[in-house]
Amino acid sequence: MFKRIAFVLLASVSLTAAAAADDGKVKSLLKQADVYRLAMESGRVETEVRTFKAGVADKTRLYAVYLKPGHRSLVLFRTPSERGQKMLMLGDDYWLMMPSSQRPLRITAMQKLLGEASTGDVATMTWGEDYDGQLAGEELVDGVPCLKLDLVGSRKGVSYPRIVLYLAKKGHHPVQAELYVASDKLAKLARFKLGDVDGRKQVTVMTLIDHLQKERSTEVHYLSRSDKTLADDYFNPAFLVRADVPQ
Repeated sequence: MFKRIAFVLLASVSLTAAAAADDGKVKSLLKQADVYRLAMESGRVETEVRTFKAGVADKTRLYAVYLKPGHRSLVLFRTPSERGQKMLMLGDDYWLMMPSSQRPLRITAMQKLLGEASTGDVATMTWGEDYDGQLAGEELVDGVPCLKLDLVGSRKGVSYPRIVLYLAKKGHHPVQAELYVASDKLAKLARFKLGDVDGRKQVTVMTLIDHLQKERSTEVHYLSRSDKTLADDYFNPAFLVRADVPQ
C-alpha cells in the first residue's frame, strides 16, 4: 500500500514538474516572438491600417501608438477625418476620447477601429505577459516548419481568450495565429510578415482575415518605431480627455 501511494505521489510530482517545464518553455518562446513585434518596452509606433475587399484596397487610417510598461497604450488617430480622437488602454480597461466630448467613453478591446482591426489589435503587441499555454506539436505553415502553441489568456482584458500560435522553428518568429473569441469560436486569422528594421528582423505587416468573410482582409503596417514616449500624465483618462498630446 505504501509503495503504491509513494508511486502515485512520485508520478504526480513528475507530471507537475513536466508541466512547469513546458510552461517555462512556452513563456520563453513567447518572449522571443514578442521581440519581433516590439523590440522595446516603451516608445512610439507609427501604424497604418488598410482594408481590402476581394484584394482591392478600400480604406486607410493612420495611428500613432505610444507604449509604456504595465499594459499601458495610447493610440492617437492621425487621419484628418478622425483627428483629435484618442484611445487609452490601462491594463484591462479601455477608453475612447472624442474631441467633442469632455467625458472618456468606456470601450472594449474588441471595439472595431477599421475593418478587422480592433482596438486590442493595435494597442497590444505582446503575448509573453498576457498568455499561458502549451506546445501542441509541429506543423508546416506556408512552407515554414513551425511550432504550434495553444495559448489561453492570463488576464481578463486580452483581446482573444485563446490563440493558436505558429512560430517558426528557426528563430521563433511569428508566422500565423488563429484568434478565438470568448465562445471559443474562431474569429479571424492573423499572418505576419517580416522586414528589415534598423538592421534586424521585425514584423512589419500583420494581415487579419475574417474567418467567415475571407474576401475581406485588413493589413496593419508598422511604419516606424522610435523610443519617443510621453509623461505618465497622458496615461490618465481624467487628464488625457482635457489634454492636447504633443505630436
